[in-house]
Amino acid sequence: MFSLESFYNHYETVTSEIRVADRAFQVLLPKDLGDFINSSDVLHDFPLWAKFWKASWILADFIAQLPAEANKQILEVGGGLGLVSIVAYAFGHRITMTEYNQDALEFAQANAHLNNCTHLPIVRLDWNRPNLAAQFDTIVASEVVYKKDDFAPLLNLFQSCLKPNGEIIIASEMRKINGEFYKFLLPLFEVKTAKKVLRSENEKTMVTLFKLRPKPGK
Repeated sequence: MFSLESFYNHYETVTSEIRVADRAFQVLLPKDLGDFINSSDVLHDFPLWAKFWKASWILADFIAQLPAEANKQILEVGGGLGLVSIVAYAFGHRITMTEYNQDALEFAQANAHLNNCTHLPIVRLDWNRPNLAAQFDTIVASEVVYKKDDFAPLLNLFQSCLKPNGEIIIASEMRKINGEFYKFLLPLFEVKTAKKVLRSENEKTMVTLFKLRPKPGK
């Protein structure tokens, strides 16, 4: 059973407050990313999960605005620190958060407890071998595509875990690799996009929501 006390004994953290849809959420982050980096191979398993991504903020806000439907289940892929799933759960959605990295799972559990979402399902998921018992009405993710090696595992996961008439929503800042990924998916999915802008005092960030549905017969 997860224990916040044990978590704090194991990890050094900092806390950030994030507001989504006029609600405040507390998010624990690692105090030092260096604790999770392999110094002999910095690029291998770099802790991308440990960063607060602006696309996650946009995705969390988008889901918070949707009406919660008791008969629909959402799956989050690559949930990182847990913000998107915690917000969705707090706004009444039935959502399961997944991650592969064990440290990320620990931080997500801690953040769920910190935000009174102790019953949020948080499970380990290997994209190459998705082993979830159920299929989902909606799959959501933010900033999950970084290399071409991700394409086939994600497609396999989508086809394994999405209901036939389901929808996939992915939030990301626009990068070349993302464009290549959606071209890869076009033979099988209808793709629509919506632009969202995240503004702060000093900058403006454009995030794209990609909405995908399986093409008939695919």
